[in-house]
Amino acid sequence: MKYHQKHLSTCLFAIAALLGSISQGFAAAVAPSLGTAQSFAVLGSSTVTSTGATALTGDLGVSPGTAITGFPPGIVTGGATYAGDAVAAQAHTDAGTAYNSLVNQWCDFNYAAIQEIGGLTLTPGVHCFPSSVQVTGALTLDAQGDPNAVFIFKMGSTLTTASSSSVVLINGGQDKLVFWAVGSSATLGTSTMFKGNIIAVASITMTTSANGVGSALALNGAVTMDTNNVTVASTSTPTPPACK
Repeated sequence: MKYHQKHLSTCLFAIAALLGSISQGFAAAVAPSLGTAQSFAVLGSSTVTSTGATALTGDLGVSPGTAITGFPPGIVTGGATYAGDAVAAQAHTDAGTAYNSLVNQWCDFNYAAIQEIGGLTLTPGVHCFPSSVQVTGALTLDAQGDPNAVFIFKMGSTLTTASSSSVVLINGGQDKLVFWAVGSSATLGTSTMFKGNIIAVASITMTTSANGVGSALALNGAVTMDTNNVTVASTSTPTPPACK
């Protein structure tokens, strides 16, 4: 009897440990809802400014500020412009909620305070940086064949990319499932090709010819652009994983 009780206890403990590790793994990389902010290619808090022939695909907005400059010559297609109105205010609130969801998730990978991630190939999960993140060259995100793979990058301070840098998704990755939670400001260098949704506590600056697929959402500062192309990521629902 004692043997069977001990064996049963051991099995139950092993099963509990397995379920716990699975539960923690799934909880560590959950794509937050952007709510109404999902349709915004660019959303600023204080102002949105653009120089040159910026082209946005999706909505453009600012809240609680009201100033949007540079449109035209900048153009907005596939969306509308909302300056200091109820639509922009709700999108701003939803972006803040999404940011909080991102920063409260468990870390799968931890890095140095000031980390260069250009040249690396990273896998899905929550990637945590105490301070600043730099991208020089190409950063490759490998979804490993999972169309629902979520990549979350949360940093205490800044995100910067060097000129001609890029974020590349391979093996089934989706732009809409890449999130950058920036503790202060984000700056995309000249001719950067960026992927994913940026939610910055302060400001977002896109220098000349920096392009992105995903939303650029600034919670407390300005979004500043210079001849950029920004396309909102697809809003389609992720495919449920197949049961085997």
